[in-house]
Amino acid sequence: METLVAASHITKLYDGVPSLMDVGIIGKAGSIHAVTGENGAGKSTLMKIIAGVVAPTEGEVLLRGKAVKFSSPLDALNAGISTVFQEFSLVGNLTVAETMFLGREPKRGVFSVDRRRMQEEARAALGYIGLQIDPRRLVSSLTVAEQQSVEIAKGLAVNADIFIFDEPTAALNTKDVERIESLLLKLRDQGKCIFYISHRMREIFDLCDTATVLKDGKLVGSYATADLNPDRLLSLMVGRDVEHLYPPRADHHDGPALKISELSTAPGRASVNFEVRRGEIVALGGLEGQGQREIVRSLAGVAKGCNGKLELQRRSGRPVTFRARAGARRALANGLAFMPEDRKGEGLYLDLPIRDNLTLGVHQRKPAWAPAHALTALVKRLSDELRIRAASTAQAVVNLSGGNQQKVMLGRWIAIDADVLLIEEPTRGVDVGAKVEIYNALRTFCERGGAVIFTSRELPEVIGLADRVLVVCDHRIVKEIEAKNATEEDILQAAVARTETLAGAPA
Repeated sequence: METLVAASHITKLYDGVPSLMDVGIIGKAGSIHAVTGENGAGKSTLMKIIAGVVAPTEGEVLLRGKAVKFSSPLDALNAGISTVFQEFSLVGNLTVAETMFLGREPKRGVFSVDRRRMQEEARAALGYIGLQIDPRRLVSSLTVAEQQSVEIAKGLAVNADIFIFDEPTAALNTKDVERIESLLLKLRDQGKCIFYISHRMREIFDLCDTATVLKDGKLVGSYATADLNPDRLLSLMVGRDVEHLYPPRADHHDGPALKISELSTAPGRASVNFEVRRGEIVALGGLEGQGQREIVRSLAGVAKGCNGKLELQRRSGRPVTFRARAGARRALANGLAFMPEDRKGEGLYLDLPIRDNLTLGVHQRKPAWAPAHALTALVKRLSDELRIRAASTAQAVVNLSGGNQQKVMLGRWIAIDADVLLIEEPTRGVDVGAKVEIYNALRTFCERGGAVIFTSRELPEVIGLADRVLVVCDHRIVKEIEAKNATEEDILQAAVARTETLAGAPA
């Protein structure tokens, strides 16, 4: 296969601290090349150098054998390198078409933008990936998944030969993931070179023919994925043998931690009844968008129009009964803690340091007039226990990797000895090393008497992490499966059977 791009002997220093040290990578035509490693390994920095976002301290980028130096991502784009980064570059107060063509607007004459042509080309790019979005819509009106899809379409609006995808499916549901994967295979078959950053093992092994592994800014090696398996790749990424991705399940569980009765996520919807036992992890599984998210948010008191009776047996031994509609503040006061999928928009105070984010829950439980103490010992214990990697606990959360941000959000609720954790996507955008640590932390939380209810788009995670899976369809629980005996087919079959029953019901 023809080599389209190569990065050779790349070193990148930030304030004298190396982010990459003598790293190289080769991208060939007709290849999907996984770029793997833990968060902080240097994956995104290497891709940003190829994409013209940052310049290397040493080394060079070769495009079809010729050395190139890009002064901006637009230079790289014009040279045929299109990048879709995990952090959106969309502008909220622009239309979809305007943000897709920002900096390279088609002109009508010298000073006028050809808006009709811009909208037509935007619509064509969106249609190419099967997305029906009006290009005149404001970006701020889009969902997270729609924004991710627009990012991808933005990169496809030029006829590039080299594509860089940084976690393109992290915010997408199962149907959209399948659409993106089909698109990647189509680009590969057209002779494009695709660099693909993902923390999902299935995607790496299903899509990619080559995997380059980075660790601590250094090159571990490049391998044919046919010569690897997930355990071997995981070991290369974390630098040690990892026996199991998921910790062992508990042998038994204590009495009920939370009993949910007649919970409806909105007026007129069917209600659900279930319970979670102390020491247990329960997953809400099934097809995407069937009400799992709404059930978790109703339990957390953040869904509008929800109702239902919650009976919580606290670790202290004191039972509490309240209504879901009582709201988030009441739910938290009673021991239900919520970790949203959008940790940056809803879960964390990004500009505040780690220590303040970790202790926020403790301070929330104090009277308004009580002094705010530093809680230094607590912060150190949580940082050590969760293995939060940072220069110090004074570091702003915005500068942490996704895995460390997720650990901070988890640590906040461990700090207050919450009784039940309600979690959306526990490891979204988290590297595999951090996933293992988060899974272990959740098991430890349960061993200490807590309970967990979570949702996940990744069925292997649903099966591997949970003790029980409650299959949800149309906001109803249609089947309960012991996770140790579950398969992906069992979960999907239960969900699909119910969906087909509903579709065939008389109007």
